[in-house]
Amino acid sequence: MAEALRYLERPSAGDPEGALVLLHGRGADEVDLFPLLDALDPERRLLGITPRGPLSLPPGGAHWYRLGGIPTPDPDTFFPTFEAAAAFLDALPVPIERVVLGGFSQGAVMSWALGLAAGRPRPAAIVALSGFMPEVEGFELDLTGLDGYPIAIAHGSLDPVIPVEFGRLAVERLRAAGAEPLWRETPVPHTIDTRLLPELQAFVAAAT
Repeated sequence: MAEALRYLERPSAGDPEGALVLLHGRGADEVDLFPLLDALDPERRLLGITPRGPLSLPPGGAHWYRLGGIPTPDPDTFFPTFEAAAAFLDALPVPIERVVLGGFSQGAVMSWALGLAAGRPRPAAIVALSGFMPEVEGFELDLTGLDGYPIAIAHGSLDPVIPVEFGRLAVERLRAAGAEPLWRETPVPHTIDTRLLPELQAFVAAAT
């Protein structure tokens, strides 16, 4: 039985029209992206949730999986986390079809996994910031039926942690599958470019 994830919750202003779930990066925690909930949903139309990765690994903080290289998360930690995070999403008070799922770095990797895994229901939209599509033996992404599906991807061209080529590769794979993702590449390192927040805010609003 997967252990339940810890999380922070930002209530919606009224009855939630959906939910916004943001997954932090390696070594951070549920507090890290919490301010981004208001940045992306300032009117608080959505229930905001920031879960904490279930693993405690060096050099500290919370993690979603043990590093196994790029783009290959360690399978022994990736699969249990995937199970726990999928159960977490399925237990939300908002159906997954009305959940915008996003994340930064490791959180973006898990957003790809949870949002596009074969056999999983798809969220309302995916926001992948500075991450990569995971390649794990025994795990498969389903890239069919993506015509018109809302996906936003942003990556820094100066990223020394996860090179921008992995963001570009995700875009190429999606376009080859018939999707038309919002793609923004800006000259920043491994971080969220705040100049993109107004556009991402509009993306979240349109998706819900």
